[in-house]
Amino acid sequence: MTVDNNVYNGERTMNEETDMEYEIHETPSSTPNFRTELAAQLAKLMPEAIADGKVDVEKIKELLEDDAADSTERFGLFWPGKKRALRAAQEPTTATLKPDFENSKDWDTTKNVFIEGDNLEVLKILQKHYHNKIKMIYIDPPYNTGKDFVYPDNFKEGLDTYLQWTKQVNEEGKKLSTNAETDGRYHSNWLNMMYPRLKLARNLLADNGSLVISIDDHEISHLKKMCDEIFGPDSVEVMVWNKEAHGSSGTLKAVKTFRRVHEYIVVCHRTTDCVSWFRVREALEGREHELQTANLAVNQSNERCDHENYFTIENPSGMKFTRQWKWGREEINRLIEEGLIYWGSDGKKQPRLIIPTDERRTTYLRSILDYGGTTAGRRDFEELFGRDVEFSYPKPVLLLKKLVLAMTAKDDVILDFFAGSATTAHAVMAANRDDLGARRFMQVQIPEPTAEGSVGRSSGYMTIADIARKRIVLAARRFEGDDAGPEAGSSCYSFDDGFRSYKLADTCFAKWRMSSDIEEGSLEEVLIGLRDSAMNEATPADLMTEILLKQGYSLSDQLASTEVAGLDVWLVLHADREVAVLAYLNEYVKPSFEQLRALVDQAPPRIIVLEDAFHGDDELKTNLFQLCRSKGIELWTA
Repeated sequence: MTVDNNVYNGERTMNEETDMEYEIHETPSSTPNFRTELAAQLAKLMPEAIADGKVDVEKIKELLEDDAADSTERFGLFWPGKKRALRAAQEPTTATLKPDFENSKDWDTTKNVFIEGDNLEVLKILQKHYHNKIKMIYIDPPYNTGKDFVYPDNFKEGLDTYLQWTKQVNEEGKKLSTNAETDGRYHSNWLNMMYPRLKLARNLLADNGSLVISIDDHEISHLKKMCDEIFGPDSVEVMVWNKEAHGSSGTLKAVKTFRRVHEYIVVCHRTTDCVSWFRVREALEGREHELQTANLAVNQSNERCDHENYFTIENPSGMKFTRQWKWGREEINRLIEEGLIYWGSDGKKQPRLIIPTDERRTTYLRSILDYGGTTAGRRDFEELFGRDVEFSYPKPVLLLKKLVLAMTAKDDVILDFFAGSATTAHAVMAANRDDLGARRFMQVQIPEPTAEGSVGRSSGYMTIADIARKRIVLAARRFEGDDAGPEAGSSCYSFDDGFRSYKLADTCFAKWRMSSDIEEGSLEEVLIGLRDSAMNEATPADLMTEILLKQGYSLSDQLASTEVAGLDVWLVLHADREVAVLAYLNEYVKPSFEQLRALVDQAPPRIIVLEDAFHGDDELKTNLFQLCRSKGIELWTA
C-alpha cells in the first residue's frame, strides 16, 4: 500500500521500520506549543543552555557574547503590549474547524478552502499540516484609520459570542468603532493585532514563498519595521500601487501639499535566496512606430447599430468612441486594464489592439504597479452583485491576478486570511483561467456582521463571510464553459471553481475543553461532561475533521464513509481511491473483537478509534493494538 507523504506530514509508519518501538498514538488535544518546540530546538542546537529542563538565558548570552546586542541600547520597533502579542501567537488552541456542507460548492472534488472564523485561531490550526507549504500569502488587513474594527485575541467564550465579547458589535449587532486615534495607543492596538498573525503566517510559507501585504500611509513605517524584525530586513521589499491607474475613484481627499493617489504593497520573503518570480504579460512599450497594432473596431461608423458589441468606450483623454467592437464590453475592459489597447502617442487617437509580436510583452513586475485601481475594484465587485451589496474599497482583480501570476506556479496554494469580499479567490481563478493552472486558494474571514439597514443585509447577506462565499460562486460562473478558453473546456483540463467551507468552533471533545481556569463551582459539571469523549452536538464529520487536523492532515483530503462488519467508519482516500486512514468514531457502540479484526483486515496504514468506544475494556484495546502491530498499522486514539 502506497504511503502519501503529504498526508503523513513526513512521519514514518510502522511498516517502514520494523525495529521501531510500537505504541498506541494519542491524538494531541491542541495545536503545537510553540514555546516548548522552540526550547526543544535550542536544546539540540546548544544543549549547554538547558538547565534542569529550563532555558538558561544567561548561558545563551554567554555563548553568544560577541554577537549579542547591548541590552541597554537596542535598535528596533517597540510598543506597549508587544510581549503579550507574542504570547498570543505562541499560545496553543484546542479550537477546531467544522465542515459547513451547506455553504460549500463541489465538496467532494474541490481543493479550495473557505474558513469562517477569527484568523488568529485559524492560523494556529493550520500550522500542523500547512507548515512550510504555502507559496503565497496575500492580505489586505483593516487599515488603521480609526474606523475599522481591530481583531482582539481571545477565544475562551466560543464563536457564538465572539463578536459581542470583543465589542466588534454591540448587543443589537451593530458594528462599533474600536480604535479611534483619540483613545490612546492608536498605533499599538493595530500592531498588537498584526504581530502574532504575521509571526504565524511566516511559519506557513514555503522556503520560496512570500507574504504580500496591502497597506496605506497610516501604518506603512511601523509595518515595514515589524516585517524587518519577523523576516529579516534583507527579506522585505516595498512596492507602490497607483490606485488611480485607470481613473479617479472620486473619493480621495487632498492632503496639505499634494493629492495622494498611491498605496503600498509590502513583500516579505521566507528565504530570499529561494525566491524566483515569473514574468507576466505586459503591454509593449516604446515609440508609436515600434508598436504593431490591429483594428479593434468592426463597424467604425457612428450610425446606430443594434449589435451587442456596439457601445462606447473612452480613452485616457476623455474622448469617446462609439463603435461595433470585435468583442463584448467585458473583454474590451479587460484589454484596457491590461494595457493592451493603444490610443496613439498622445493618448487621443482611435483605440487599436496591440498585437503580441515578441518577448517584450513578457516581463517582470515593476516596483510601481499600474493595475486596476479603486474604480476597477468597485466595478469588479458590482459586475457580480450589481447594486444588491455594498463593499468598501475592494482591491481590483487585475492587481491580485498579476501578483498571483508573478509569484506562483500552476499548482501552488495561495492563502488570504483577511479575505474581505474574496477578491483573492476571484484572482486565483482568473489566473488559472489565463494559464490553465490548478492553483488552490484558502480564504479566511471573520463573520463580521453587515450593517443594520444596509443594502447587503436587506439582500440576505448577514455577514461579510456570506458576501465572500457568494462572490466566489458568482465569479466562478463567469469562468465556466467557453469563457475559460477553448482548452479549459476540454477533457484534459479541470477548472476548479468550488470550495470547501469550514467554520471555526470550540473543540468537539469534552475532555479537551477542560482548562486550568475553570471556576470552582463549575468543576463538578465539567467532570460529569468528561464521561463522554465527544460533545453531543458533534457530528461524525465534525469529529473526523478535528482529529485529522490535529494529526496533521489537509483540509482538502478526500473523505468517505462506509460500513465494515456492521460498523460505520470514515475513510481518508488517496487520489487513486486507496485507503490511507480508517476511523471508527462511535463511542456509544462498543465493537467486538471480530469487528475490529475486520477493520484491520482492510490494511490501512492508520486506524483511529475513539478512546471511549472501548468502554473501558483494556483487553479489547490491547488485542486491537496487537493486531495492528502484526500488520504494521499505526493505531491512534482520540
